Amino acid sequence: MAVPLPRPHRFDVHIATGSLLGGLLLWGLGLATRPHTEPYVLLPGRWPVLLPLLVMAGCELLRRTAPRIALLIGTAAIVLDVLTQGNLVTVLMYTDLMYAAVLYGPPASAHRIPRITGLLSVAGSVVPFAVWREPEALLIGVVTGVVAFAPAATGLIVRNHRDAAEAARLRAEQTALLAEMDRAQAVTAERARMARELHDVVANHLSAIAIHSTAALSLDDPKTSQEALVVIRENSVEGLAEMRRLIGILRDSSGDVEPAAAPTLDGLGSLVEGARANGLDVTLDAGQGEVPVPVELAAYRIVQESLTNALKHAAPGPVDVALSRRDGSLTVSVISPYGDRDAPRAPGSGAGLVGMRERVALLGGTFEAGPEDCPDGKTWAVRATLPVHDPVEGDIA
Repeated sequence: MAVPLPRPHRFDVHIATGSLLGGLLLWGLGLATRPHTEPYVLLPGRWPVLLPLLVMAGCELLRRTAPRIALLIGTAAIVLDVLTQGNLVTVLMYTDLMYAAVLYGPPASAHRIPRITGLLSVAGSVVPFAVWREPEALLIGVVTGVVAFAPAATGLIVRNHRDAAEAARLRAEQTALLAEMDRAQAVTAERARMARELHDVVANHLSAIAIHSTAALSLDDPKTSQEALVVIRENSVEGLAEMRRLIGILRDSSGDVEPAAAPTLDGLGSLVEGARANGLDVTLDAGQGEVPVPVELAAYRIVQESLTNALKHAAPGPVDVALSRRDGSLTVSVISPYGDRDAPRAPGSGAGLVGMRERVALLGGTFEAGPEDCPDGKTWAVRATLPVHDPVEGDIA
């Protein structure tokens, strides 16, 4: 079943129409490229000139949609035109077909046609000169080069520039896409970082406030209520200070607020004292030495979140916090009595373990948390191993 050719491009229709009208004008004026007395003009007279002219104009309609077919038919038409007195417009249309075949044809044809026409131009100069030994014989190769090789070479140059421009455009689009992906990933990472910071800052203090306010409301004891209010006030002040620190970090570029320093492991003592004030029996063993700032912040937040979880979920009993540095890594462990409660003492978002796991993963460490069976009873253990070398992804918060 024959496949119909696609419709000609509008610009090709204009070229074909204009060329045909120009050729008919020259034909009507009696202007030919060769006199009828030339020995190789086998079809003298005016009317034979019209056939190659009409065929070439029809080929111009296919110059973009079917360039190879147009060139093959156009080659037959130009040979026929040579046997007549000739029409200049027919020759010009053939040069355009040669140009279009290289520019719009397949890549293999685009590189093959200039080589073939170049060889024909050389052969058209050397062979006739070798046979006839006349300088005028060289003109055959010159004419072949002008009609065939020059348009093909021009088409190849234009095609190479077009392909280079298209490749540059694609590279620019890919670069823009990668930049947008990097920006989206950076925004997502920053949002996750701020979510971890806000959770760790707010959850600890608000959990203590919720627990002690519940105790103050449920017990009709002025002394207990007074102690609870003291703890509530301390946690409110500390939580407000932490929130101001975060706001300072967010507004650092504006210069309105001077951001405070991030918490360090030197502040674990105060963190443990606060947990004890909230009712936890905490022991601290911190012999870690100097560690990088990202590792220090991650370890502090892991201890802080673990104490917050112990405050909300743990059963009465000692909570052991230990930090030690060995074999190029900092080990953090927080072990608390396992609390089998129907509901936590204070509501939570459930994002604490997720945030701790993310912090450890960003530093290339290992993290595990879950219940363990011990001789003294069931416990909940949080263990993290943090490499103390430079982190993989820069400054981790």
